[in-house]
Amino acid sequence: MDKTPNGQRMALLNPNSSQNVTETIAGAVRTGLGERAARFDALTLHAGPPGIVTQDDADLAARLVQDWARAHAGAYGAVVLACFSDPGLAAARGLTATPLIGLGEAGMRAAMGFGQRVGVLAVATAAIPRHMRYWAQLGVADRVAAERAIDLPVAQSGDFDLAFERLLTAGRALRDEDGADVLLLGCAGMGSLCTPLGDALGMRVVEPCAAAAEAALSTAGNA
Repeated sequence: MDKTPNGQRMALLNPNSSQNVTETIAGAVRTGLGERAARFDALTLHAGPPGIVTQDDADLAARLVQDWARAHAGAYGAVVLACFSDPGLAAARGLTATPLIGLGEAGMRAAMGFGQRVGVLAVATAAIPRHMRYWAQLGVADRVAAERAIDLPVAQSGDFDLAFERLLTAGRALRDEDGADVLLLGCAGMGSLCTPLGDALGMRVVEPCAAAAEAALSTAGNA
Protein backbone atom coordinates (compact mmCIF):
# COMPACT_ATOMS: atom_id res chain seq x y z
CA MET A 1 0.00 0.00 0.00
CA ASP A 2 1.25 3.50 -0.81
CA LYS A 3 2.53 5.63 2.04
CA THR A 4 2.25 9.38 2.41
CA PRO A 5 5.37 11.35 3.31
CA ASN A 6 4.07 11.50 6.89
CA GLY A 7 3.30 7.82 7.50
CA GLN A 8 0.75 5.16 6.76
CA ARG A 9 -2.44 5.83 4.85
CA MET A 10 -5.66 6.47 6.80
CA ALA A 11 -9.10 5.15 5.90
CA LEU A 12 -12.53 6.75 5.83
CA LEU A 13 -14.84 3.74 5.99
CA ASN A 14 -18.44 4.39 4.96
CA PRO A 15 -20.51 1.43 6.26
CA ASN A 16 -23.47 2.15 4.00
CA SER A 17 -23.58 1.24 0.33
CA SER A 18 -24.00 4.77 -1.06
CA GLN A 19 -21.00 5.84 -3.13
CA ASN A 20 -22.49 9.34 -3.21
CA VAL A 21 -22.26 9.49 0.58
CA THR A 22 -18.66 8.27 0.44
CA GLU A 23 -17.82 11.09 -1.95
CA THR A 24 -19.54 13.58 0.37
CA ILE A 25 -17.48 12.29 3.30
CA ALA A 26 -14.26 12.67 1.32
CA GLY A 27 -15.28 16.17 0.26
CA ALA A 28 -16.01 17.21 3.83
CA VAL A 29 -12.59 15.97 4.92
CA ARG A 30 -10.91 17.86 2.07
CA THR A 31 -12.71 21.02 3.15
CA GLY A 32 -11.75 20.57 6.78
CA LEU A 33 -8.19 19.30 6.45
CA GLY A 34 -6.94 20.77 3.19
CA GLU A 35 -3.81 19.06 1.88
CA ARG A 36 -3.75 16.62 4.80
CA ALA A 37 -6.91 14.99 3.42
CA ALA A 38 -4.72 13.37 0.76
CA ARG A 39 -3.59 10.89 3.43
CA PHE A 40 -7.05 9.29 3.51
CA ASP A 41 -8.57 6.56 1.34
CA ALA A 42 -12.38 6.82 1.14
CA LEU A 43 -13.93 3.33 1.17
CA THR A 44 -17.49 2.04 0.80
CA LEU A 45 -18.92 -1.16 2.30
CA HIS A 46 -21.06 -2.05 -0.70
CA ALA A 47 -22.86 -4.85 1.18
CA GLY A 48 -24.18 -2.35 3.72
CA PRO A 49 -27.64 -0.80 3.83
CA PRO A 50 -28.23 2.27 1.62
CA GLY A 51 -28.42 4.37 4.76
CA ILE A 52 -28.11 3.65 8.46
CA VAL A 53 -31.38 4.83 9.95
CA THR A 54 -33.14 1.98 11.77
CA GLN A 55 -31.71 -0.36 14.40
CA ASP A 56 -31.73 -3.15 11.80
CA ASP A 57 -29.58 -0.97 9.54
CA ALA A 58 -27.15 -0.35 12.38
CA ASP A 59 -27.00 -4.03 13.33
CA LEU A 60 -26.18 -5.07 9.75
CA ALA A 61 -23.55 -2.36 9.42
CA ALA A 62 -22.00 -3.37 12.74
CA ARG A 63 -21.43 -6.92 11.55
CA LEU A 64 -19.88 -5.70 8.31
CA VAL A 65 -17.64 -3.23 10.13
CA GLN A 66 -16.36 -5.95 12.43
CA ASP A 67 -15.62 -8.24 9.48
CA TRP A 68 -13.81 -5.45 7.67
CA ALA A 69 -11.77 -4.48 10.74
CA ARG A 70 -10.69 -8.08 11.25
CA ALA A 71 -9.55 -8.37 7.64
CA HIS A 72 -8.26 -4.92 6.67
CA ALA A 73 -7.82 -2.41 9.49
CA GLY A 74 -4.19 -3.36 10.06
CA ALA A 75 -3.29 -1.99 6.64
CA TYR A 76 -3.99 1.57 7.84
CA GLY A 77 -2.48 3.89 10.40
CA ALA A 78 -5.99 4.74 11.66
CA VAL A 79 -9.54 4.21 10.48
CA VAL A 80 -12.51 6.58 10.70
CA LEU A 81 -15.81 4.75 10.97
CA ALA A 82 -17.71 7.26 8.89
CA CYS A 83 -21.25 6.81 10.15
CA PHE A 84 -22.74 9.00 12.85
CA SER A 85 -24.14 6.00 14.75
CA ASP A 86 -20.66 4.41 15.04
CA PRO A 87 -22.08 0.92 14.32
CA GLY A 88 -19.92 -1.91 15.62
CA LEU A 89 -17.21 0.45 16.84
CA ALA A 90 -16.65 -1.05 20.30
CA ALA A 91 -16.50 -4.63 19.00
CA ALA A 92 -14.27 -3.69 16.05
CA ARG A 93 -11.81 -2.00 18.39
CA GLY A 94 -11.33 -5.36 20.05
CA LEU A 95 -10.34 -7.00 16.77
CA THR A 96 -7.38 -4.84 15.76
CA ALA A 97 -4.61 -2.73 17.25
CA THR A 98 -5.33 -0.06 14.63
CA PRO A 99 -6.93 3.08 16.12
CA LEU A 100 -10.62 3.24 15.14
CA ILE A 101 -12.29 6.64 15.39
CA GLY A 102 -16.08 6.88 15.55
CA LEU A 103 -17.69 9.72 13.61
CA GLY A 104 -20.42 10.30 16.18
CA GLU A 105 -18.11 10.25 19.18
CA ALA A 106 -15.48 12.47 17.55
CA GLY A 107 -18.09 14.90 16.30
CA MET A 108 -19.73 15.19 19.71
CA ARG A 109 -16.43 15.72 21.51
CA ALA A 110 -15.45 18.39 18.99
CA ALA A 111 -18.81 20.13 19.39
CA MET A 112 -18.47 20.15 23.18
CA GLY A 113 -15.27 22.13 22.72
CA PHE A 114 -17.25 24.96 21.12
CA GLY A 115 -20.28 25.16 23.40
CA GLN A 116 -22.01 23.90 26.50
CA ARG A 117 -25.25 22.69 24.91
CA VAL A 118 -25.01 20.67 21.69
CA GLY A 119 -27.94 20.47 19.32
CA VAL A 120 -27.83 17.49 16.97
CA LEU A 121 -29.33 17.56 13.48
CA ALA A 122 -30.37 13.95 12.91
CA VAL A 123 -31.14 12.55 9.48
CA ALA A 124 -34.27 10.72 10.67
CA THR A 125 -36.54 10.61 13.68
CA ALA A 126 -36.00 6.85 13.88
CA ALA A 127 -32.29 7.40 14.57
CA ILE A 128 -32.74 9.70 17.57
CA PRO A 129 -33.43 7.09 20.30
CA ARG A 130 -30.32 5.17 19.21
CA HIS A 131 -28.26 8.35 19.34
CA MET A 132 -29.56 9.25 22.78
CA ARG A 133 -28.62 5.82 24.12
CA TYR A 134 -25.16 6.33 22.68
CA TRP A 135 -24.71 9.74 24.31
CA ALA A 136 -25.66 8.19 27.63
CA GLN A 137 -23.19 5.37 27.06
CA LEU A 138 -20.43 7.90 26.37
CA GLY A 139 -21.36 9.89 29.48
CA VAL A 140 -22.19 13.08 27.56
CA ALA A 141 -26.00 13.05 27.53
CA ASP A 142 -26.15 16.03 29.89
CA ARG A 143 -24.41 18.15 27.23
CA VAL A 144 -27.01 17.38 24.53
CA ALA A 145 -29.66 20.10 24.32
CA ALA A 146 -31.84 18.03 21.96
CA GLU A 147 -31.89 16.25 18.63
CA ARG A 148 -34.16 17.25 15.77
CA ALA A 149 -34.55 15.32 12.51
CA ILE A 150 -34.86 16.39 8.90
CA ASP A 151 -36.40 13.03 7.88
CA LEU A 152 -34.71 12.53 4.53
CA PRO A 153 -32.90 9.49 3.14
CA VAL A 154 -29.19 9.54 3.92
CA ALA A 155 -28.31 9.93 0.23
CA GLN A 156 -30.39 13.14 0.08
CA SER A 157 -29.18 14.66 3.34
CA GLY A 158 -26.53 16.78 1.61
CA ASP A 159 -28.69 17.92 -1.30
CA PHE A 160 -29.08 21.69 -0.94
CA ASP A 161 -32.47 21.88 -2.62
CA LEU A 162 -33.92 19.04 -0.56
CA ALA A 163 -32.17 19.35 2.78
CA PHE A 164 -31.08 22.91 3.46
CA GLU A 165 -34.42 24.42 4.47
CA ARG A 166 -35.13 21.42 6.70
CA LEU A 167 -31.74 21.81 8.35
CA LEU A 168 -32.32 25.52 8.77
CA THR A 169 -35.71 24.99 10.40
CA ALA A 170 -34.38 22.30 12.72
CA GLY A 171 -31.30 24.36 13.55
CA ARG A 172 -33.38 27.39 14.49
CA ALA A 173 -35.54 25.25 16.75
CA LEU A 174 -32.48 23.73 18.43
CA ARG A 175 -31.07 27.20 19.00
CA ASP A 176 -34.19 29.15 19.93
CA GLU A 177 -36.36 26.50 21.61
CA ASP A 178 -33.90 23.96 22.96
CA GLY A 179 -31.09 26.29 24.03
CA ALA A 180 -28.30 24.84 21.89
CA ASP A 181 -25.24 27.06 21.56
CA VAL A 182 -23.47 24.81 19.03
CA LEU A 183 -24.87 22.45 16.39
CA LEU A 184 -23.58 19.07 15.27
CA LEU A 185 -24.45 17.58 11.89
CA GLY A 186 -25.83 14.12 12.64
CA CYS A 187 -25.12 12.37 9.36
CA ALA A 188 -21.99 11.86 7.29
CA GLY A 189 -23.89 12.90 4.17
CA MET A 190 -24.62 16.48 5.34
CA GLY A 191 -21.07 17.81 5.10
CA SER A 192 -21.47 20.10 2.09
CA LEU A 193 -24.16 22.09 3.92
CA CYS A 194 -22.12 22.85 7.04
CA THR A 195 -20.79 26.27 6.03
CA PRO A 196 -24.00 27.69 4.53
CA LEU A 197 -25.97 26.48 7.53
CA GLY A 198 -23.58 28.08 10.01
CA ASP A 199 -23.66 31.32 8.03
CA ALA A 200 -27.46 31.36 7.92
CA LEU A 201 -27.82 30.66 11.64
CA GLY A 202 -24.91 32.78 12.81
CA MET A 203 -23.54 30.01 15.02
CA ARG A 204 -20.95 27.25 15.05
CA VAL A 205 -21.94 24.09 13.17
CA VAL A 206 -19.57 21.14 13.59
CA GLU A 207 -19.03 18.78 10.66
CA PRO A 208 -18.23 15.32 12.11
CA CYS A 209 -16.31 13.83 9.15
CA ALA A 210 -13.54 16.40 9.38
CA ALA A 211 -13.59 16.23 13.18
CA ALA A 212 -13.11 12.46 13.09
CA ALA A 213 -10.37 12.67 10.44
CA GLU A 214 -8.55 15.23 12.57
CA ALA A 215 -8.82 12.89 15.56
CA ALA A 216 -7.54 9.98 13.47
CA LEU A 217 -4.43 11.90 12.40
CA SER A 218 -3.78 13.00 15.96
CA THR A 219 -4.24 9.49 17.35
CA ALA A 220 -1.91 8.01 14.76
CA GLY A 221 0.72 10.66 15.40
CA ASN A 222 0.40 12.24 11.96
CA ALA A 223 -1.23 15.55 12.75
